[in-house]
Order: sequence, then structure tokens, then C-alpha cells
Amino acid sequence: FVTATTGMDALTHAVEAYIGHSNTRKTAEAARDATQLIFENLERAYVEGSDAAARSNMQHASYLAGVAFTRAYVGNVHAISHAISGMYGLAHGLTNAVALPLILDYYVARGKAIKPLDELAQLVGLRDARSFIDEVYAMNERMGIPRTLEGLLEKDFDFLATAACKEAN
Repeated sequence: FVTATTGMDALTHAVEAYIGHSNTRKTAEAARDATQLIFENLERAYVEGSDAAARSNMQHASYLAGVAFTRAYVGNVHAISHAISGMYGLAHGLTNAVALPLILDYYVARGKAIKPLDELAQLVGLRDARSFIDEVYAMNERMGIPRTLEGLLEKDFDFLATAACKEAN
């Protein structure tokens, strides 16, 4: 589970850096490379923890995603994740893994980030932004990551939203 959630955290770093508006040629390249490595290796590392090649590739992907977001930043997924993790004591990787496809759905429904998500989709052998998001949901499901977070209280939503809006890039 730690492999799954930290791997999805790295994917979140890469995707947010790529779809953001502060990336450079170098950060976009790092984000693309990280995304491809994660799609190729995360589930292998999750299923077979002793697969040294898959784990090594995931370490490299995490590094590349870190390079990407250090300059290009992260966005709303991380902002919401930080607020929820802090208030509820939930693991950062878990909250990112759950939030990533939900926020990407939100963007696409509003006509945002479609072009860069289409590009990432095609990079990993998928059709378009919608299929990319669907595959993120499917990856989560295959690795036992829930679609929602249990225990969040509606009374906290305004505070969480305010905190996330203050942080979001």
C-alpha cells in the first residue's frame, strides 16, 4: 500500500507540474519521463515488491517528478491533499492518490488541462484526457486505493477549501 500511494504521489507531482503554467522545456520533459516510468513500473513494483528493476525505475520516476515540480510547482491536488492530510492525519500519498483523478475530472469537465492531459495520455498509449483519468482511477482500484476518503466531516469543508485555495498554484 505504501508503494501504491507513494507512487501515485509521484504521478501527482509529474501530472501537476506538466499541466501547470509554470513549466519549462526541462520540467515538462522530466514530467513526461516520470509519467511514462510510473505507468510502466508502479503496478509491477506494487504486485512484486522484490522486482528491483521496477523499484529502481520508480525511484528514478520519483526523482524526475521532483525535478519537474520544484520549478513548475504543484497545484490543486496537492493543495487539497495537504489540507486534508494535516487536519485528519492521513498519509499524503493516499490523499493525493484519491484526489488526483477527482481534480482531473473537475478540470476536464470545465474544459481545462485537456491538451496536456491528451499529450500525457498518448505518451502512455492511451487515447485522450478522459482515458488517462479513467486509467488513473483504474490503477488506484487495482492497487487497493479507495475512490473516497472515509471520515471527512462536512463541517470541515469550508476550512479545507479555504486552506486549499490559499495554497493552490
